Amino acid sequence: MAEHQFKRYRFDTFIDQAIQELKFHKPTKIQEKMIPLILKGESAIGQSQTGTGKTHAYLLPILQRVNPLDEHVQAVIFTPTRELASQIYHEALKIVKNLPEGTIVIRNYTGGTDKQRTIEKLKRQPHIVIGTPGRIHDLVREQALFVHKASILVIDEADLTFDMGFIQDVDQVAGRMPNDLEMYVFSATIPEKLKPFLKKYMENPVFEQVDPNLPTATNLQHILVPLRGRDKIDLLSLMLRTFKPFLAIVFANTKQMADNVADQLIEKGLKVGRIHGDLHPRERKRMMKQVRDLEFQYIVATDLAARGIDIPGVSHIIHYELPRDLDFYIHRSGRTARAGNEGISITIYESSDEDAINRLEKLGIEFEYRDIQDGEWVEAADRKRREKRKSSGNTAVTKAHQIVRKPKKVKPGYKKKMKAEIEKIMKRERRMQKRKKK
Repeated sequence: MAEHQFKRYRFDTFIDQAIQELKFHKPTKIQEKMIPLILKGESAIGQSQTGTGKTHAYLLPILQRVNPLDEHVQAVIFTPTRELASQIYHEALKIVKNLPEGTIVIRNYTGGTDKQRTIEKLKRQPHIVIGTPGRIHDLVREQALFVHKASILVIDEADLTFDMGFIQDVDQVAGRMPNDLEMYVFSATIPEKLKPFLKKYMENPVFEQVDPNLPTATNLQHILVPLRGRDKIDLLSLMLRTFKPFLAIVFANTKQMADNVADQLIEKGLKVGRIHGDLHPRERKRMMKQVRDLEFQYIVATDLAARGIDIPGVSHIIHYELPRDLDFYIHRSGRTARAGNEGISITIYESSDEDAINRLEKLGIEFEYRDIQDGEWVEAADRKRREKRKSSGNTAVTKAHQIVRKPKKVKPGYKKKMKAEIEKIMKRERRMQKRKKK
């Protein structure tokens, strides 16, 4: 089936085989838009949310274009995190696995590894380089990695690359690449501050945006749980036990808060993993392996894990704190409900979160209200119920009350006066409605 869906691209046999083995049924929207552009060599920006198939939107056409006989770097792929670099690297290896070993050489270069050993192994230049900007820039500066003939540059998760301060390293490497460089930028958002860099290297790029009006997956349920003066960790612990998730990620805004939440959940007897930027590279690698081996049912993370890390099998996302940048609510929630599966995104909220929740609702997110009573999930009252009650009340009665003021001591005839005034107002409103219809 995959063969027929992808045959329009006329991929080489090894790629067609990989597509079938990966059980890809048809190209995703971002793949449909970007694959033809990359095959033609047209610089482009692809804007789409996490989990839309961006990685294969560039890996498949780039691997199609690599010439194995040219033993020099032909494509450089930048990612903001080591985890994402590793993930892309392993996906690339899956696509070339049906070729004889060494036909297309792909290498992954990230911080936290022995730089000297990497340099020693660079006697043969790879065809494709995948890695973090800092380490790739280091290798280029040391004149161990040569990118002067590489005609393709990919920046994955470009907005996060910018936010983490890596765009200068990307700039330094791009400056050593050919003048007719093709650049492919993939990002969930295109911040204004990134645009001068893009303008420097991209002349009239094609801009493709996928599903801008769908902030999150349609098979994702958004739930609000009120804190209502309870201890937040007690409530979180109760929620995790009640949901019995396959795998839940609890998001906090800072490394300190993530550690604090993880420590307190461990004290309550839960086996909890943690992922944040302060972990040593070796610890992070071990933690990711444990997560993939399903050693943890619960993970506490910062927003690093919402972008650039693929954690399979996430059934529940819990926002212990709403992110300061609300785009990250969408990135976090995008960790679940992937590949057609269902998912749940839960926010523990209090009155200080009202403004943020209103803004998320304006983005098109529809929240349901739930709470826990006696260990069971029950429907909770809508936080706007009072406003709704006021707005849906009898306007004629309200207007009548404004006209006929109730005296401190109710005089005879007050009720009759009120009733007459209500009828008068309602008659006037009916006449106005009839005129509008005409």
